[in-house]
Amino acid sequence: VRWMMYWIVFALFMATETFTDLLISWFPFYYEIKMAFVIWLLSPYTRGASLLYSKFVHPTLSRKEKDIDACLVQARERSYKMMVRFGKRGLNMAATAAVKAATKSQGVLAGRLRSFSMQDLRSIPNE
Repeated sequence: VRWMMYWIVFALFMATETFTDLLISWFPFYYEIKMAFVIWLLSPYTRGASLLYSKFVHPTLSRKEKDIDACLVQARERSYKMMVRFGKRGLNMAATAAVKAATKSQGVLAGRLRSFSMQDLRSIPNE
């Protein structure tokens, strides 16, 4: 559970740090402070990640639980519809390719048979 809390807090930190890094990276000792913060999160003595998770992340997730569940259900329905649509499209492409290949091979076979003259057909022995 401790590691789960750490990774959730660390992921949130990295997501926000991506944007804030552009704005405040010029601040003196910025990288040293950032490194100290990550060590504080990770340390078993300070339990920084557990503290931040229990004070901020968990209450926010608890309040938004119904909205998150609704988004997950909606995403599942959309993904199912998308997979059905792409599946149908893929089957249509495969069927079209098969029909084209069959008609092309028929045309080649018919052309090959037309190339024989009647003399060539008479010279085939009857067996």
